[in-house]
Parts: sequence; C-alpha cells; structure tokens
Amino acid sequence: MPNQTQTSFPSVDQNSDYIEAALFNTNDLKKRSISFQGRKGVVLYLESITDTELIERNVIIPFSRNQDKDLSELFTTLTFSLETELNQGIQGLLEGSCLYFLEGMSEFYVLLTPAKYERSISEPENEGVIRGPHNGFIEQMKVNLYLIRKQIASPNLKVRYFTLGKTVPKQVSLVYMENIANPELVKIVEARIQKISLDWILSTGFIQELTEDNPFSIFPQLINTERPDHTSNYLLDGYVAILLDGDPTALIVPASFFSFYRTPDDYNNRWMIASFVRFIRLIGFVTAFQLPALYIATVSFHSNVLPLQLFFTIQGSLTRVPFPPLIEAMLLELIFELLREAGLRLPSRVGQTIGIVGGLVIGDAIVKAGLVSYTMIIVVALTAISSFLIPSNEMSSAIRFMRFPLMIAASLFGYIGISFGLTLIFIHLCKLESFGQPYFRPLSPLNSQGLKDTFVRFPIWSIRKRTSNPKTNK
Repeated sequence: MPNQTQTSFPSVDQNSDYIEAALFNTNDLKKRSISFQGRKGVVLYLESITDTELIERNVIIPFSRNQDKDLSELFTTLTFSLETELNQGIQGLLEGSCLYFLEGMSEFYVLLTPAKYERSISEPENEGVIRGPHNGFIEQMKVNLYLIRKQIASPNLKVRYFTLGKTVPKQVSLVYMENIANPELVKIVEARIQKISLDWILSTGFIQELTEDNPFSIFPQLINTERPDHTSNYLLDGYVAILLDGDPTALIVPASFFSFYRTPDDYNNRWMIASFVRFIRLIGFVTAFQLPALYIATVSFHSNVLPLQLFFTIQGSLTRVPFPPLIEAMLLELIFELLREAGLRLPSRVGQTIGIVGGLVIGDAIVKAGLVSYTMIIVVALTAISSFLIPSNEMSSAIRFMRFPLMIAASLFGYIGISFGLTLIFIHLCKLESFGQPYFRPLSPLNSQGLKDTFVRFPIWSIRKRTSNPKTNK
C-alpha cells in the first residue's frame, strides 16, 4: 500500500485504477458497476475476506430498488463511514469492508461487510481443568474481550488499543483494572509496546520477545494463557494483560517464577488438596532438572553414599555399558526429545502410538544392545514424567534445557559441580526482573504474606484480597 496520502479523485475510474494498482491487481479484488440516479458508480471488495451475500443483499439490491432515495438512506442496515483518503479505503478493504464510489463525489463510502469464519469457543487443550469454566480464547480479539468482561462485570476494567506492524497492521489490546493495577506498571507496559517497530506481528510470541526485561534469560518473563478465568484472576490481582488480534493467547505481566506452577484448579479445589498437588508439582520441578545430574555425580564420583546392595546393583548394570554416564544420559535424553517432537508433529492418534511403541521398543532394544543401563532408563523416565507436571509449556522447556549443563557440571566435578550450577541459577533468578518486578518474589525479596500462596496454598480466608499486587521499582 502506498505510503503517501492520496485523496479520492472525482472520477470513479481513477479511484478504482488507483486501488487496483495499490493491491497489485490481485485476482480476488472484485469490481461491480452500480449507477445511481444517472451517475456512474462502482463497488469494490475483496471476495476472500468479505461476505458477498451481505453485499448483494444490503448494497446491490437496495441500489436497484431505491433510485429515488438519498444515497445515505440506502445503507441503514450497515455500519458505514465517509472517507476522503484512498489509503483509508484500502485499509478498509483489507479488513473486510467494501467501498462505493460515485462519479463527481469527493467522498466515498466504506461499508462494513466482513466475512465471519470464527472458531467456536472451546476449552484450551493445553490448559484443561477438572472443575471450573470450560471455555477459552479464540483468534478474534473482540470475542476474547467479551469473555473477559463476562468474568469481570466492572466499570473499572479498562481496555486500551494499539496498532503494531507497518506492513501488516495488527490491533493490540492492553487490559487492566483501573483501580487495582499499579499506574507505573501500566506506563512501563505501554512504553514497551509503543517501542515495538516491526513490519508485522504474527503472534504474541513477537510481543513477548520484544518486551521482556532480559531476552537472553532461559526463563519466561511473561505468563501466557488461553483461559479467560485465569486471565481475569490475574487482572483482579493487579496484573496487566496483553491481547493480540488473531492470536488466542493472552500475555500476563509481570511474571514471577512461582506463577508458572499455579493452575486454576489450585483455587477450585479445597486448600489441603490444592496444597498437596502444588507441592508435588514443585517436587517434580526439582526432579525434572536435577535427577540425571545427581545420578551421574553419584555413580561417577560419590558411589560410597549408596547402600552396599544398591551399589552392587547399579555397578552390575553399568559393566556392559561402554560409555561414561554423561554420554549414556545424553543419548537417552536425545532419544526422548526426538520421540516427543515426533509425537507433537504427527496427528494425535498416530502421535500417541509413536510415543508408546517407540519408547518401549527403542528402550528395550537399546538396553539389550548394551548402550545404556536399566538404571539410566529409570532415571530418564522419571525425569520425563516430572517435566510433564509443570503446567507451563515454556517453563517446562526451560527446565528441560537446564538439565543439560547441570549434567555436564556433574560429570566434571560431581556434587560440587551441581552445587555451583544451582548457585548460578539461584543468583540469576534473584537478579532477574519482569517489568520492574522481582522475578523470584516472594522469596527474593522475602515476603511472608506471599509465601501463603507459593509452595502451598493457604485457605482463601487467610490470604489477603490481592496476594501479590505487582508494584514496580522503575
């Protein structure tokens, strides 16, 4: 689309030629000549994104039957606007509107006639709950805002629109509670969104990468969710949500490390059960990235800590393996990652079969071939299961990546290497921030009130109304 501003021409042919050239004579641009009261007129629309039946019923037929009426009276059943800039008309075409030009008229009509191919509202596959609402966001931002407002029927819920993308403009919504969210936090989020300068924004992943505090950190610094109830809970707790038209994911800021281990079911179940499940989830986190390193360090340097009978059992299984424990673990982890990726890319029915059969067949064959030990199979299997306990896919990926440098450190220095690696990770978590908010809160800085909803969940009546109102230091 041309960058310079061009007002409409008095000639219908000039206007249509200009628009055809701006759209590079695309084949889905349709033109229909419709005269009105003896003056030449034309309707332009992109048939791929407009409702052609709506145009026929509410534009074409009224013209043929009401030549004696005023022009503006013909479009009472449609939302329309009068424009003079042809670039505005081109943008309207790209959003599903149709244009009507009339000979000698300095303005033209932009009639809202978009086609609607909306996906039905359904529960997100990656965020299912046992108890609670079973609906999720879709690709239409207006529908997503509707779902949020159905959850929060409050006049304090505020929505601000931004447009990102120079070549392909996309609308972005900033959603927050006016009386709850920290104004400084809102200003920081607005400033970072407005600094984004790209030709196109295809998904919220672009926004996430361009707005996070530390793009070189392996840990995710924005929470993403497809659940309206989860988003609403965060909004009522003082957080800010970012929505992108065409993407069913909401970004929640600021994030904390422990927020990636909370699920809606934690608050839908009774506090004792929720606390037990969350504690198991955090144990799974520790197991997911430390168990292989601990096994490698133990069998390589510190086998004397094992009970005598277990020591002989493990040593017996290692006698036929020609590789050191690090290579053995790396090989199995690589096989598991290959099976995982293959299962994700294949259709669901075939993917499950590949995961089960492939794991059993390859696991049994690789042990019989003497490439790995039975003990290592158990360690890697427990590690894989533990990684699936993490609700956030981004955090799960970060944990899976983190165990590889820990395994290398364990193979070189044993328990000392693991301790050094964990110290570096802990220092990084304490230094990391998300939109000016400490990432490792409420442990660093320590907040006793926030601990009531961290490792376990205390009863709701003992937790204050907003357990972690996201103040900012910047």
